Amino acid sequence: MVIKKKRELKIIGSKDLIDLPDLGIENLPCKIDTGANSCAIHCHKITLREMNGKDVLLVRFLDPSIHQYQKKDFVFENFTEKKIKNSFGQSEFRYLIKLRVMLFGELIETEFSLADRGEMRYQVLLGKKILYKRFIVNVSLRNLSHKQKLQSQPL
Repeated sequence: MVIKKKRELKIIGSKDLIDLPDLGIENLPCKIDTGANSCAIHCHKITLREMNGKDVLLVRFLDPSIHQYQKKDFVFENFTEKKIKNSFGQSEFRYLIKLRVMLFGELIETEFSLADRGEMRYQVLLGKKILYKRFIVNVSLRNLSHKQKLQSQPL
């Protein structure tokens, strides 16, 4: 008989600063959204193109107005497309990719929908799929993962 040890749930606040190492992005403000099923990230530009006989996505992340913006297209060979309800309850087709997120010193691979969040306060949303069996959300707290990161860095 194999006994699985329960994972201790970490407390996360309503907002945090995350790292996306696959994109070379650090300290990106994000909103923890228990009303969203999946994670979403703002894209400035998304282009579907054929390269070497294969469809690829060229993606430029974030808004040019924020300092983490990189004037660079990222290429994704592995992606899917799915119908997703946006925050206004309207269904739309979005591309989905996998990215790693650094939270509380742990790299977590999760799926992100590529969205136009240019008019939103936060360029990234972390939804229930990444939170499930990992975190308890305390909406009165903020930046807990980032604070832990700062404490663990050498002076």
